[in-house]
Amino acid sequence: MDAPASGYSTAPASSPEAARMVLDTNAVLDWLVFKNPDYLAIENAVFNRRVCLLTSPSMRAELSHVLTRGVVNRWTTNFSVLWETLDEHALVLPDPPALSTPMRLRCTDTDDQKFIDFAVVNQAQWLLTRDRAVLKLRKKALDYGLRIASPGTWVPNL
Repeated sequence: MDAPASGYSTAPASSPEAARMVLDTNAVLDWLVFKNPDYLAIENAVFNRRVCLLTSPSMRAELSHVLTRGVVNRWTTNFSVLWETLDEHALVLPDPPALSTPMRLRCTDTDDQKFIDFAVVNQAQWLLTRDRAVLKLRKKALDYGLRIASPGTWVPNL
């Protein structure tokens, strides 16, 4: 269940016009463990290199921690396939330094702040989540060029 101890991945190049996307931990679980149908368009875009998934060591560590807590025990999950999919399709970038308060979109859930900071620093166009505290920042995030959305509302052509 642990994340493979890999260095920074060099996922195969996406197309030059590929949108940069960050998925929070629950979004990754919904997609790769729970097989939520809301992710079919996202999966298609990722697999066809129209979206470049971005992740960081701390985001991978959080996913690994959640997987080891038994949250997914009721599901038949091939963890090696999960990590292989992420390794093949997600670019691992360094965790950003803490942003100064004036530059920061402040989330009321401090556990989710890493996703927002990472998306802003790495100029992601999309952050997909179902987390209400993150979704509350949708309007403010537009000032940073970041669209925060739930997976079911994601529109690939924006």
